[in-house]
Amino acid sequence: MGVVLCGIVPHPPVMVPEVGGPRAAETAASQEALLELGRRITAVGAETLVLITPHGSVFGDAVGLCFTLRLRGDLAHFGAPEVVFDLPNDLELAAAIRAKSEVFGLATVAVDEKAARIYGRQAATVLDHGVTAPLYWLRRAGVELPMVAAGICYLPRTRLYLFGRVVRDAAEALNRKVVLVASGDLSHRLTPDAPAGYSPRGREFDALVVDLLRKGDVRGMLTLDENLAEEAGECGLRPIIMMLGALDGLDFRPEVLSYEAPFGVGYTVAVFTPGEPHAGRSKSGEPQENHARDGKDSRAGESYLVRLARERVESLFRRNPDRPVVGDAPPEFRRPAGCFVSIKKHGRLRGCIGTIEPTMPTVVEEVLQNAVAAARHDPRFPPVRRDELDELEYTVDVLSPLEPVDDLSTLDPKKYGVLVTHDGRSGVLLPDLEGVDTVEKQLAICREKAGLPPDAPVTVYRFTVTRYT
Repeated sequence: MGVVLCGIVPHPPVMVPEVGGPRAAETAASQEALLELGRRITAVGAETLVLITPHGSVFGDAVGLCFTLRLRGDLAHFGAPEVVFDLPNDLELAAAIRAKSEVFGLATVAVDEKAARIYGRQAATVLDHGVTAPLYWLRRAGVELPMVAAGICYLPRTRLYLFGRVVRDAAEALNRKVVLVASGDLSHRLTPDAPAGYSPRGREFDALVVDLLRKGDVRGMLTLDENLAEEAGECGLRPIIMMLGALDGLDFRPEVLSYEAPFGVGYTVAVFTPGEPHAGRSKSGEPQENHARDGKDSRAGESYLVRLARERVESLFRRNPDRPVVGDAPPEFRRPAGCFVSIKKHGRLRGCIGTIEPTMPTVVEEVLQNAVAAARHDPRFPPVRRDELDELEYTVDVLSPLEPVDDLSTLDPKKYGVLVTHDGRSGVLLPDLEGVDTVEKQLAICREKAGLPPDAPVTVYRFTVTRYT
């Protein structure tokens, strides 16, 4: 048991007859291919469908998983309120995916009604058209399964790829037959009247992606030119890479069932049948469960603030914890300042919570408060356990006061962190993060964190950090 089939599906609502009317017939190739994929899902005896959508929960550094009891959605936004979806959520598999994600150091967010209130638009509890449009056709082919709905995030591709591997491990642990499907369209810029405008590179992107999929060239997908993808205006690359991870280390049979572009947007349907293990196909590293560091040896040189954070977390597991005296702290830490406490396990994030501006009278008290929050209340991770304590590493980032930014050319993602605000919403990103090498990407992630659309006007602030290890 495990992941028994993988697929790629497009998601234009117009291909649903109740939405598109006569225009739906222009997607006949996609419709027939989706029906064929549905028949194959039924034939393999699948028990759960895991579907990755680029239009659901979207976080900068974590995969959102819907944790509502039922998964509901409709096509009312597209003029077809009668097309309704209401299916069971496979919460057991969703929980297993979260647990396995921790092993691989991949952050996840359990998106329920509470998380939706906290995160706003970036946390979706209602099925979006990235799910409902293709599910319409899979359901016509007889697919009536419990489901897990997952969103994308903006981690580097090698980290996204791990998600598929996580799903496979979780399915195997539960001895469940799972089908993993990536929902995504290719270029949105194929013709002058296309939704995102025209780029001659759109067709180049689509031709390359379809060719790589036909060949089953995973490495080619992982290393596809970022500028080409950006110019193409696609929304499918991240879901596809996340799905391909389920085939890591396996022989598999790739098939492209269809490709068409009737409205200036590329739609492809593909299916991948997993085979036997094949070491040469592995592109991911194994989880480092058995490589715990010797914490006692490495702590000799830790800074005052890091020792403070570590001892505060460890004190959570003692009956009578010692409380540090602020007066004993070095003078520079008796002032107020915002700070972030980050916890890593084997080099992978295990928790991170911070404050942009001070909420406590001193840095010491700010660190103590945020250390507990990082260990117990980061919604992307389960609380830290006692048996992990010797494997954890800590860093503390103390922030400078916020400076308003009038000229974006004064920003530098390596030097400055960024806070954006708009209409009561805010998103923040620390400086010098892996994969964030342009101001544009930094601001885009901040907007996503704030639950704002990409073109929303924002007030921008910058800050520097002093890192303590």
